[in-house]
Amino acid sequence: MILTVTPNPSLDRTYEVPALDRGEVVRATGERVDPGGKGVNVSRAVTAAGRRTVAVLPLGGAPGALVAALLDAQGIEVAAVPVAGATRSNIALAEADGVLTKINAPGPELSAAEREALLETVRSRSRDADWIACCGSLPRGLAPSWYAELVARAHAAGVRIALDTSGPALLRALPERPDVVKPNAAELAEAVGRPLATVGDAARAAGELRERGARAVLASLGADGQLLVSEAGTWFGAAPVAAVRSNVGAGDASLAGFLAAGGTGPEALASAVAHGAAAVGLPGSVMPAPADLDPAAVTVTAEVPVDRPLKEPVS
Repeated sequence: MILTVTPNPSLDRTYEVPALDRGEVVRATGERVDPGGKGVNVSRAVTAAGRRTVAVLPLGGAPGALVAALLDAQGIEVAAVPVAGATRSNIALAEADGVLTKINAPGPELSAAEREALLETVRSRSRDADWIACCGSLPRGLAPSWYAELVARAHAAGVRIALDTSGPALLRALPERPDVVKPNAAELAEAVGRPLATVGDAARAAGELRERGARAVLASLGADGQLLVSEAGTWFGAAPVAAVRSNVGAGDASLAGFLAAGGTGPEALASAVAHGAAAVGLPGSVMPAPADLDPAAVTVTAEVPVDRPLKEPVS
């Protein structure tokens, strides 16, 4: 079972538009409403893969009730922590050329009692978990050290933990030795404080996160592929994508594929790449099912192309 923790979930509305023109009336060609938040997306992808998951998340107000109802309709078990503030609503505008514009609301501020209730819910529901996946930004009321405390508690209980966050929350958690961290290229560059221009730059940056405490780093490099850097070695994986429809949740689908395949080694990386490549071809934040995957198109190699320029370098 994979337990996911989403401290700042959302109700996500995605509109597909021909083009985004400021100051003009833009008529959408498609619309979706989905339960959102990085950990929520991981649970949705794990469920689509036929694995059991439990989603722990603070929920409040009418948007929170709708998030719970949408997850229930998808067969996902929800461990809700009631909060006084309303769950945030986010908007994504997906243009026909693949450009995505996101408007993310800040979300409610959690009280001290709500913070402790969230930690206690994770503790009580993680007893039979193979992995805990902690994902996304922290809401107001949670200090950057909150994820570090959660990693420490998980390890004390003997549970492996994956962390997908950024900024101070990521850096504060590294000394607690999360079993895997999953930054994208921008988050990786931010963590090491320098630009990334090549695959080799990204591999070296991932190695630095390991030196700071992460046991493994699964780095999403967008159209360039993914890297896995661990004690056992470094691997690079990629797969062709015919057309990008929406990259919302693609990184979350990758993490779900990685954990569902065991969370270690090149086989898990191949699963992550297959899930990520499938996700970008789906509308909104739809998570890929097994029928959407093309494992044969995935290549994984220990010969990392260190000199290959990134298609989307990070300054």
